[in-house]
Amino acid sequence: QVQLVEAGGGLAQAGGSLRLSCVASGLPFSIYTMGWFRQAPGKEREFVGYISGSGASTYYADSVKGRFTISRDNAKNTVYLQMNSLKPEDTAVYHCAAVGRNRRSTVPEEYDYWGQGTQVTVSS
Repeated sequence: QVQLVEAGGGLAQAGGSLRLSCVASGLPFSIYTMGWFRQAPGKEREFVGYISGSGASTYYADSVKGRFTISRDNAKNTVYLQMNSLKPEDTAVYHCAAVGRNRRSTVPEEYDYWGQGTQVTVSS
């Protein structure tokens, strides 16, 4: 029943911007922390950031802090990842994920549900 549907991936130039969206259904969205992760070829899945259920708290990996912003609209069951000042090393498949129980986690294995992933490619 739970589904996370992502959109917004694509090709951008270095220094450009993209906004990813993830629409959730089948879960009480406002009590779930929503995380973003990415995985590049040959690398393990990497934490990008999360936002708490109410949106009051956010946390980012050092590699994206100051460039990426997570937000959510609980009325629309949607979480966003705004990516600015993109770098080629940001190239990866980006996944949104949900974890309940008021957890605020950077660990992929602790998340309960995952989106399908969307490709982000940044050219130099």
